[in-house]
Amino acid sequence: MTEDQAKLLYIFEDQVRKLMHVCENLKQENNELNLQLAALNKLNSGLQEDNKTIKVKYENLKTARIISVKQDDLKGAKNRLSKLVKEVDKCIALMNS
Repeated sequence: MTEDQAKLLYIFEDQVRKLMHVCENLKQENNELNLQLAALNKLNSGLQEDNKTIKVKYENLKTARIISVKQDDLKGAKNRLSKLVKEVDKCIALMNS
């Protein structure tokens, strides 16, 4: 083997070692990114479940508020009706006297 061939072989071996080193680094980075992705996917799933729970609670709260408002309206209507009945009774009593 000539000296030029030996230099070329050395350069080639050096470049292959560098390429292998880069490849190993990329594999390690890929593994770390996959772990991060798995953790983020787990977090995302948890947040989606929390979101669903909060939406259900919100809908329940809206329903309860509507029912509460209707009950308050019902109480108010009963009070007004009671006052009207008392006024009618007074009028009837005045007519009878």
